[in-house]
Amino acid sequence: MKTKIHPEYNEINVVCSCGNTFKTNSTRKANLTLDVCAECHPFYTGKQKILDTAGRVDKFRQKYGTL
Repeated sequence: MKTKIHPEYNEINVVCSCGNTFKTNSTRKANLTLDVCAECHPFYTGKQKILDTAGRVDKFRQKYGTL
């Protein structure tokens, strides 16, 4: 790697709206605030709702014909 062209990595605190905090390395110099993280996101917590899109596809095909 060439010297003096890469940004410096700093250790920052990441704070989620759910209260979870952790440290990471980043090129940012300030702390980072998130809306969701792996502790509160529905995909990771197992509370994700799956939408029934089959009805929507059938409705589209009836309206515009099968493609």
